[in-house]
Amino acid sequence: MSLLVTGTIGIDDIVTPSGHASRVLGGSCMYFSAAASFYSPVRLVAVVGDDFPDSFREVFARFPGIDLAGLEVRKGGKTFRWGGKYLKDMNSRETLFTELGVVAEAPPKVPDSYRDSSILFLANSHPGVQLGMIEQTPQRKLTVADTMDLWINIAKDQLLVLLRKVDGLVLNYDEAELLTGRPNSVSAGRHILEMGPRFVVIKKGEHGCLLVHRDGICSLPAYPTDAIVDPTGCGDTFAGGMMGSIASATPADPGSFASIRRALVHGTVVASYTIEAFSLDRLRQISRNDLEARFDEYASMVRI
Repeated sequence: MSLLVTGTIGIDDIVTPSGHASRVLGGSCMYFSAAASFYSPVRLVAVVGDDFPDSFREVFARFPGIDLAGLEVRKGGKTFRWGGKYLKDMNSRETLFTELGVVAEAPPKVPDSYRDSSILFLANSHPGVQLGMIEQTPQRKLTVADTMDLWINIAKDQLLVLLRKVDGLVLNYDEAELLTGRPNSVSAGRHILEMGPRFVVIKKGEHGCLLVHRDGICSLPAYPTDAIVDPTGCGDTFAGGMMGSIASATPADPGSFASIRRALVHGTVVASYTIEAFSLDRLRQISRNDLEARFDEYASMVRI
């Protein structure tokens, strides 16, 4: 099944208790695509400025499964930039700066060759932009969106329209509470289903994730590791592993409870590698065989 993702590609400055990384490749679309490409070809739709470093293109070469026909380089534009600092427990962070650049301009268009995509993932961006992407992929069979507290606060009306048009939503536990007003994640998840989606995946950091589906509930732990360097992009690679595995399995019903539940394990495994280094450095070092080995290890740990 053909997989398309749209979101941001940017330049990050990151400070964690483990160290500091300056001007490294980041963005929701980049992390997602790298993770998904281990499982399935992925079509990327994003925009950068003409200041996008040539050295970053070498990173793309490490992930040959990423189709770059939808990457627009906007002349005279500035690439999205973000800086963040993680606190001691790594669960909380503060934004040091955000420079929207080309992300604040008109969104990129979906190439004609992508319009037949059957699986669409809307990585974190303004819900109005996400709605526009839905309109450009008329043959989609599964549509999943990510969101964040910013859009819940400033664009909730458009977000609610979006939720009536997607099959699934991915968000953090605090964002689920903000959206629904319910501190209990199960209750929040069920309330989100009333807004339209067939399922919601609530990310809970070191405590794993929760799937609330119209056909059941599933809770999975995070992969246990002490190699925690940089949590940036873990949520996006989690989604990339999840959606890439669905695309590669080509299930008759990609949004079924069984399909999503199994896909969550793949997402958890990829994210467990992302956190072990800054930016995409750890993902550049591993292979699909590494992922399969850790998948088997994880499955053995959670099996009762």
